[in-house]
Amino acid sequence: MKPDRSVGILGWGAYVPAYRIRGEELARAWGRDWKSAAGIMVEEKSLPGMDEDTFTIALEASLNAIRRAGVSPSEIRAVYVGTESKPYAVKPTSTMLVEALDAGRRATTGADFEFACKAGTEAMQAAIGLIGSGMIDYALVVGADTAQGAPGDPLEYTASAGGAAFVLGPGEEASALILASFSFVTDTPDFWRRGLVKYPSHGRAFTGRPAYFRHIVSAARGLMKEVGTTPDDYDYAVFHQPNGKFPLKVAAILGFPREKVLPGLVTPKIGNTYSGSAMIGLCSVLDVAKPGEKVLVVSFGSGAGSDAFHIEVTDRVEEVRERAPLLSHYIERRRYVDYAIYARHRRMVVMPPDVGAY
Repeated sequence: MKPDRSVGILGWGAYVPAYRIRGEELARAWGRDWKSAAGIMVEEKSLPGMDEDTFTIALEASLNAIRRAGVSPSEIRAVYVGTESKPYAVKPTSTMLVEALDAGRRATTGADFEFACKAGTEAMQAAIGLIGSGMIDYALVVGADTAQGAPGDPLEYTASAGGAAFVLGPGEEASALILASFSFVTDTPDFWRRGLVKYPSHGRAFTGRPAYFRHIVSAARGLMKEVGTTPDDYDYAVFHQPNGKFPLKVAAILGFPREKVLPGLVTPKIGNTYSGSAMIGLCSVLDVAKPGEKVLVVSFGSGAGSDAFHIEVTDRVEEVRERAPLLSHYIERRRYVDYAIYARHRRMVVMPPDVGAY
């Protein structure tokens, strides 16, 4: 898919909470051998503070993106948030973001998108359509989550918190052009959560070959066929990061060398940020990319589907890069906690209403 009007990323921004818990600590809490789980290539993961949630993560990432874009929030006509852990079951996070950014002075469309881990890129596809058709000039898209893996579940080693935001606009103002995209979806239920159920379920090994690998490979190959490119044409490749080993394995299947994937591979230090995973990886690449370089980005969302994007970096990237903190700033600031504090931050322990009264 290609827009009629050139569309690109004007500004990008990420946010990752400072709190971390190590994989060894998670294994210790459940009496497991950490060495047997170390193959997932996730050393530690982020978790929100007591006063942080998907909305606050989205807000911080958005402020960074807007600083880089140099666009007034009042000029943004669409605000879309992709998440599977929004603060309210029935109330959009996007409207809270519009209000906090003071972006509602003019007619603004806002919506929350859901498609598991590709909710953020699904929002990006919608924004590209609006800008590419000429209906609006600027849009803000966010992928953010505080993932909800069940206590003791294998997902607990990887499910983390973080988000990424992008201000999209006309190509002539862009730091990186989004020249084409390709989406591939099927009804592959590898991960799900029914209404009123607190924690999600997953198909364990089923989430690999028929879900993650099939969809990412299909979307990536479909895009490259449509654009007429091969892995040799790209300087960077960013794939959804449920762990550290899956992106490297899918890269090998597609013919991408390891060195093209590593700049965007942040999961080992922060875990799987779900709706923000591929988008945070793109932020990591834009933090170092040079004008003229090409990036392939492919998200994945359980259920299942992938969005692939062909992106080309422009001269403007170096001009705007230092306007906001780099992703490395958030990755490097760490405050480690034990499982007890982790459980408290995730509100896994339900406290009585009068606790602390005595």
